Amino acid sequence: MSLETEVDDLWHRYDDGDLTAADAGEEEYAVLEAFLDALETGEVRAAEKRGTAERGSASDRTQSGNGQWESNEWVKRGILLNFGLRGIEGREYGDVTYHDVLPLRETDDLPGRGTRNTPDGTVIRRGAYLGSDCIMMSPSFVNIGAHVGDGTLVDSCDTVGSCAQIGSDVKLGANTLIGGVLEPVEDAPVVVEDGASLGAGCRVTSGFVVGENSVVAENTLLTPRIPVYDLVEEEVVYGHLPPERRAFTRFVESSVGDHDLFEGGAYKPAVVAMDVEETTLEGVEREEALRE
Repeated sequence: MSLETEVDDLWHRYDDGDLTAADAGEEEYAVLEAFLDALETGEVRAAEKRGTAERGSASDRTQSGNGQWESNEWVKRGILLNFGLRGIEGREYGDVTYHDVLPLRETDDLPGRGTRNTPDGTVIRRGAYLGSDCIMMSPSFVNIGAHVGDGTLVDSCDTVGSCAQIGSDVKLGANTLIGGVLEPVEDAPVVVEDGASLGAGCRVTSGFVVGENSVVAENTLLTPRIPVYDLVEEEVVYGHLPPERRAFTRFVESSVGDHDLFEGGAYKPAVVAMDVEETTLEGVEREEALRE
């Protein structure tokens, strides 16, 4: 029986009310532990990019470039089972006792792959994947189900939410928030594709996809509710930033217009996307000495 089949079986028992935390035993916990191990090794992922074919419902597909990012519903269910079938326990982290349903991820495997996390505040939750040659600066947090690719920098005060998919050679500037998603289970998570660079203070939420090799300016909010004015293709898009764009926030006139409560009209945030210039790429170039 495959891991997917075992997780689906547990989910149906749990969803039907035939399995509770009080009922779960060694057999059920063995499946949950194997599932978390598979997340940490990258064997399974909460979402994957698959070809160009139209698959699944519109709610679980997010287009970027030449492929479709699709959520793996059974993986998200497996994550939810790890909350629903476990109780809160007191655990130790350094000199601090915390209370959670999951322990933190073991990090003994990181040095052998060239990945490092600095002390006093780098928190990697059980079920998170970190690739080779990654750097995690403190304080930062990577949640369950997140997938962080090779050579990626997670800077100070960054949060990588549940199930977020971060590509290889990505730069997450300080104080960047990558939103998570566990409900509804069919919704696609936030995706930051290979080679992208996000400036300090960026926020990416609600399943937004940042295309590969894009450069996002500081304090930019990327969410499906905010329009992206793509000046390269001369179109307005929602939910994704096309690959190889330079993006920044601007304010455009709102349909609210003039109102008795304020003067000067109303404005709403928007994102402007332009071609990436050579000088922009030079400004976010990787420093290999940091990764040797």
